[in-house]
Amino acid sequence: MLILVSGGAASGKSAFAEELITSSGIGRRVYLATMQVWDTESRRRVERHRAMRAGKGFETVERPLDLAGASLPAGSAVLLEDLTNLTANEFFSPQGPEGALERLRAGLRRVSESSGLLVAVTGELFSDGTCYGPETQAYLDCLARLNRAAAAQAVAVYEVVCGLPVRWKGGRV
Repeated sequence: MLILVSGGAASGKSAFAEELITSSGIGRRVYLATMQVWDTESRRRVERHRAMRAGKGFETVERPLDLAGASLPAGSAVLLEDLTNLTANEFFSPQGPEGALERLRAGLRRVSESSGLLVAVTGELFSDGTCYGPETQAYLDCLARLNRAAAAQAVAVYEVVCGLPVRWKGGRV
């Protein structure tokens, strides 16, 4: 079962996604981390998210690429943080953008099928009104297509705005 949580930067989407996992009643909790740590800022973000999860019973699985190859405990509650980073990692990987969307969709399907609950977080990057170069625009198009596929597959879709979850599809599980 998949729930998609979207929102802008610092909107509260991660905290809401964690609350969905911790209130699910599923005892085994996995944080599926997708961020590749490149610099001090990304290191700070990782530490902030670790602090948010402290004491909540999450085990962390690092998987910045090849989501389909992730080894996760069957039936667990999985928090995938996040599709935005995962898409960038796949799109700009040595494999390149060709086939990235298919790899991402296959990985999302596999994790969703093997977990008891998958809460996937994604970023809202589409409303800034900025014109980007062709490579960045192609990445954004890939992410948008993945978000649409995830929303179609999901039993519930939320957007978090100013810390407030807005339900767009389904109900709270």
